[in-house]
Amino acid sequence: METYLVFVDAVNNSNKFWSAKVEGSTITVEWGRVGYNSQKKVHSLLSHQQAVFKFHNLVAEKKSKGYRESQPQMDGDGSARLRHRSISDIRRAIQLLNAIRLAVANSNFSDSYILALNEYLKIVPIPLGMQIDPYRVYRTVVDVDYQQELLNSLLVNEPVAVQTKELLKSEPETVSLKAISKSFWRHL
Repeated sequence: METYLVFVDAVNNSNKFWSAKVEGSTITVEWGRVGYNSQKKVHSLLSHQQAVFKFHNLVAEKKSKGYRESQPQMDGDGSARLRHRSISDIRRAIQLLNAIRLAVANSNFSDSYILALNEYLKIVPIPLGMQIDPYRVYRTVVDVDYQQELLNSLLVNEPVAVQTKELLKSEPETVSLKAISKSFWRHL
């Protein structure tokens, strides 16, 4: 049992993660800034049941502070601890990039831009450095287009089963971000 949570508030320079994993009667917790070395703590408990109970309490505590479930970013060497993202998450990320693109194209960095950026970074965690300038995360529309192209390619590569017109079109529920080139994360 494991989870990966992120807390993003670009205006207040916050881009952090918290993860926990239960193995037997221990919980391993890691936390830090996305893309940087993390801190780690291991909790040893008397039983697996106690570990699971503590895990759920820790997760609830983090979520009450505004953390949201996500997935790890790409490791620096391109290997991935990446899990799968739902197709709906990928589509939502693309929608958010559309809003971000419009703001960048018009140099209109209003509250709606900040909200879209924060939500996007919760879906697709990206290391942004120690000092986040939310108005310079995407410097040009080319930066945004590049990420949109990569996310769109995930949807194109997924097989879609087409059935008779009486049945609905079905598609996979998740897609692996492993298909994204590691340069996706280095482009910014």
